[in-house]
Amino acid sequence: MSGTPSGTEPDHEPTAAARAELIRQIRAGGHLGDPRWRAAFEEVPRHLFVPYYFVATPRGYQRLSGSDPDPERWERWLEGVYTDGALATYMRDGELVSTSSQPSLMAMMLEELHVEEAEEAEEEAKEAAGRSGRSPDTGCRVLEIGTGSGYNAALLSHRLGAEHVTTIDLDEEITGPARDRLAAAGHRPTVVTGDGARGCPERAPYDRIIATCALPAVPPAWIAQSAPGALILAPLATGLIALRVTDPDAVRAEGRFLPTPAYFVPLRTGPAPTAQPPRPDTPEQPGSSAASDGHHRSPRHRLPREALRDDRFQFLRSLTANTLSPEEAHTLWRRQNRPRRERFGVTVHGACQYAWLDSPEGPHRWVLPGS
Repeated sequence: MSGTPSGTEPDHEPTAAARAELIRQIRAGGHLGDPRWRAAFEEVPRHLFVPYYFVATPRGYQRLSGSDPDPERWERWLEGVYTDGALATYMRDGELVSTSSQPSLMAMMLEELHVEEAEEAEEEAKEAAGRSGRSPDTGCRVLEIGTGSGYNAALLSHRLGAEHVTTIDLDEEITGPARDRLAAAGHRPTVVTGDGARGCPERAPYDRIIATCALPAVPPAWIAQSAPGALILAPLATGLIALRVTDPDAVRAEGRFLPTPAYFVPLRTGPAPTAQPPRPDTPEQPGSSAASDGHHRSPRHRLPREALRDDRFQFLRSLTANTLSPEEAHTLWRRQNRPRRERFGVTVHGACQYAWLDSPEGPHRWVLPGS
């Protein structure tokens, strides 16, 4: 290779080949069957949105950049960009603040938004408005919580049109560069600097809301800013909850978890951040307290290693951290035949939010930790 291409260039042979291979891997994993989402991944270059990122080393984080003059380091940067993994894109005082999500997970989440359903509903509304002589507001309107690098907003803009996409993040240090990268890629969605937990009422109502940050509970503002029948897809308790909004005025929504695990950087709010549940994959030591369930653990109450290593149990621990001790959660988990994520759901009714197993009316229900 003679010279190193700039990481901000739209495309060239190495990046095009790397992107094609990533898309092949995502398709082999069962995603991007919809040609419209596949076209978005093919035509939106991830490397434009990740001009640099950080990798963990024994000595701390190392910065890899697409503008690095060293060919070997540049190739490492490009390889990381088009590997199917999450990338640390913004650090503050040694703390990870923002990431670019794993592309295959992004593809799955975008597909699970089922934007075609909203588009079909809009077409019906357009036809009805035409018959009545009214001018309809057409197009599937999406609110993204967690702008990050801007890559996901670019994919949404490619699929739906930038005028239908609103994306919000807490810091101008994140939204400013993301806005510039989106414009460089030819997309100009509405990029808002603000508290994502409060949504963006100026652009409401939304047909779809997608969050790329982990939640302790679903912010009521999102439901209130949704259109009737809207879908909210958000990471919660190491899973992905898909909530259907039944009554925005009464703040009512309900839905089940998807089968896949999901770990994201926690939602950051304004001056008083929302308390987050403990990382469920961190076993407590004998004699320590369970981080947010208020139950003291004694040495004789050790959980079996089998359970501590099982992602399904860790999910249940995180989901019930507000009401069940780890021992109680383990007993339930065994009695219910080690339930998978899709057996669980969430109901939101006004200020009340609770998770449940198998049925909202069943015997196993728990108030969400952050509600």
